[in-house]
Amino acid sequence: QVRLVESGGGSVQTGGSLRLSCAASGHKFRTNCIGWFRQAPGKKREAIAAIYTTNSNTYYAETVKGRFNLSQDSADNAVFLLQMDSLKPEDTGMYYCAAGVVAGNPLTPLDNEFVYWGQGTQVTVSS
Repeated sequence: QVRLVESGGGSVQTGGSLRLSCAASGHKFRTNCIGWFRQAPGKKREAIAAIYTTNSNTYYAETVKGRFNLSQDSADNAVFLLQMDSLKPEDTGMYYCAAGVVAGNPLTPLDNEFVYWGQGTQVTVSS
């Protein structure tokens, strides 16, 4: 059973930073990719960052490129860290960690690729 648990959300002002964590278990032989998604109020969920666990290649949406960094915790490679800097009010939303077997671009996944999801963590950025 794959289990994903997010933590680290909170409220910050514009320009602040947060670090989200995704603790994964049971994923190593069932998935090849970890992704972070966010859903703002009234908007569709969007993929913002992803990492292939097979080669550590990372992908970032244009909206977060240069501000967010996704990595595996060096002390525990089952923890995936999303460092978010220079936060903007438009970064506000619920952030979800997901895992699955992804064949192509993880930022535009097929419906059946990210099949395991965490419960989400709220990020609020105030101006």
